[in-house]
Amino acid sequence: MPIEQKIKQNIILAPLTTFKIGGPAKFFIEVKSKEEFLQALDWAEKEKQDVFVLAGGSNVLINDNGIKGLVIKISNSNIKIKGERIECGAGANLAVAVSMATKENLTGLEWAVGIPGTIGGAIRGNAGGYGSNIGEIIETVEVLDARKNQFLQFSRRDCEFNYRISIFKTNSDLLIWQTTLRLKKGRGDEIKKEINKYVKIRSKTNPKLPSAGSIFKNINFKILNENNIHLAEKAKEEGVVKDEMVGAGWLIDILDLKGKTIGGAKISLEHANFIVNTGKATAEDVITIISYIKQQVRDRFKVQLQEEIQYLGF
Repeated sequence: MPIEQKIKQNIILAPLTTFKIGGPAKFFIEVKSKEEFLQALDWAEKEKQDVFVLAGGSNVLINDNGIKGLVIKISNSNIKIKGERIECGAGANLAVAVSMATKENLTGLEWAVGIPGTIGGAIRGNAGGYGSNIGEIIETVEVLDARKNQFLQFSRRDCEFNYRISIFKTNSDLLIWQTTLRLKKGRGDEIKKEINKYVKIRSKTNPKLPSAGSIFKNINFKILNENNIHLAEKAKEEGVVKDEMVGAGWLIDILDLKGKTIGGAKISLEHANFIVNTGKATAEDVITIISYIKQQVRDRFKVQLQEEIQYLGF
């Protein structure tokens, strides 16, 4: 089938996101093969359309007016286990990868249980939790360089992983296609114990209403200490400094902002670093409440919060 026949128009994107917010894509296509991926990019170049890549739809906020361009949803969801390695398509569900690793007694992915989204999205934002991150277990990443129109192999070092960032987040021409994760053989009982521990923690802190996950990046303790030594001392006293980072939710919690509502968007009662969609939230509601939180934290603590979520179509 010609690529033109696979491209759809005016597809509402809200259902494809965990926030359940967002207008239509002017053009939309799901790609499951390298050939389709290349053809979609070629079509966008010929039609002079900007390209936006959507994976699992978590950690993203889409404009209420939609996206004027071609939205490419990466849907190569294959997962294969080969010894201590897991080969995953960028569109593979992170939860499925965790489940398959657990069944094979492979350790290294336990921290990801309960995190929504895809492998590709996790790599792009170097997702992590409980002192670990996906960058630590990356062996290789196969990347489509949209500028060169060719697939390349990146090593872990090439990916330039840092806290909640990678080269794929700073260079929009580099599009993740698939990856190989290197795990280790472990004891099944210990792996399941870790999994259960994290599931219990997340069941208490993760909201049940639609959200995009953590809104803000956590704060480096050194930066917090430079900007507000009294707050830094309070963080140490309360034991909230972990891996030299302080949770953004802790700062928001101190300001007693849980439950604050603007339109259909609300600061979660379960976790202050989550904003939830109470049913009819718009992207404008979310942006307004994000701005309000940043202003309150800046005025009170002289600390500038930085968003972890990605904005599309703005």
